[in-house]
Amino acid sequence: MIIPVILSGGVGSRLWPVSREVHPKPFMRLADGKSLLQKTLLRACSLPDIHEVLTVTNRELYFKTVDEYHSVNPSVRLSYILEPFGRNTAAAITAAALFLRENHGEDSLMLILAADHLITNTQAFISAVHSATELAHQGYLVTLGIQPTRPETGFGYIDAANTLPTTSGSLAYKVQRFIEKPDFTKAQQYLVSGHHFWNAGIFCFQIGSVLKELRQHAPSILQTTTQALQSAKHTPNPPVIEITPESFAAVPEISIDYALMEKSVHVAVIPCDIGWSDIGSWNAISELTPADQDGNRIEGEALLHATRHCYIHSPLRLTAAVGLENLIIIDTHDALLVAHKECAQDVKHITQKLKQHGHRTHQHHTTVYRPWGSYTVLEEGENFKIKRIEVKPGAALSLQMHYHRSEHWIVVKGTARVTNGEKIFILNTNESTFIPAGHIHRLENPGIIDLVIIEVQSGTYLGEDDIVRFEDNYGRG
Repeated sequence: MIIPVILSGGVGSRLWPVSREVHPKPFMRLADGKSLLQKTLLRACSLPDIHEVLTVTNRELYFKTVDEYHSVNPSVRLSYILEPFGRNTAAAITAAALFLRENHGEDSLMLILAADHLITNTQAFISAVHSATELAHQGYLVTLGIQPTRPETGFGYIDAANTLPTTSGSLAYKVQRFIEKPDFTKAQQYLVSGHHFWNAGIFCFQIGSVLKELRQHAPSILQTTTQALQSAKHTPNPPVIEITPESFAAVPEISIDYALMEKSVHVAVIPCDIGWSDIGSWNAISELTPADQDGNRIEGEALLHATRHCYIHSPLRLTAAVGLENLIIIDTHDALLVAHKECAQDVKHITQKLKQHGHRTHQHHTTVYRPWGSYTVLEEGENFKIKRIEVKPGAALSLQMHYHRSEHWIVVKGTARVTNGEKIFILNTNESTFIPAGHIHRLENPGIIDLVIIEVQSGTYLGEDDIVRFEDNYGRG
């Protein structure tokens, strides 16, 4: 048995302003309308005899992940480990191995997949995984090595040594060493060597084997993660393990490469050409869109004059470009990125500065997703804010109260059940209610279509932290 494990923790700071802290890279939608996370799940389900997929993600992204999965309707059991914050891949993989051992035993295999990578050749991926499972059953920690196509300095490399026999006849090697991101000269040498491969972070190993290796090479990670799972909250349906912040803080923050793969002598690599991309920059995203006769790649509506080799992502409004060359232009509701293509990797410095200055655009879009639906800030100014709130059928906001603001709700679509102080009543389209500051209130959607309201807030403080929750269907404090 093999259980795919999807690691969904990366922010994708180089893909700002589309990727943000609460809407990170795995949720970015590509041209076909599917997100990278959805594509990863569907790829995992394409493997033969898959009955369960485990996802390790952040607690705050759980409900959004469930919605993403639900929209592609997978026919497998879905289970989750929820981290309070990221501690890198060693902690996530160790937690997954311990959880799966309890349910499937030490002889089962786990396949580690990143939620924010793209693989275009599914059949080649299935074939590579099949070859990896053979070596994993022999006790090897197996990684897929991507055949390099260019002298890439942004990836780590795997240096392959002696060949290993496989019954399928597929190429397999014992790993000699892992190599940090090289300079251009070294990368050129690796490209033509024939035995260096990109490290894609796709792993396959027997649960018992990886736990044995962790016990030898990373005992502190194994011990602290075991303790974190013992104190975690367990929910049976669907299976969800929610780790507490106090216990998880004790787990060392380190990648599985550093903690284990570079130390073990039982590591094998399967070379493969699976159409892999880590989608690590806007340059990588742009390559998914066909170029016009001037080398420009356009998503959305754009008018160009004397413009060459530019990538323009403008799905919301018209963008005009005159006399430009080799630029990246990314337009969203509330932020605009203009960068030279040669500096695509440096976008992360902008997100670091936004975070240092406390600017909300490093974290949120104008539309913010919640377990019950979403809200969009339409306009705000001194002492007022206007939101469009959408509530899914059967969903409800928490029973709550605000100290510093009042709210006026106007139903524009659907039916609302409103708790306002001691009164509970129904509002239909074109009806409204006023909720004074200090009143306990709740908004629910009892209908079968989405509920949409316009909320007008007024008060001396309109921050999202001015909220006291008394009851919540989603376990938020």
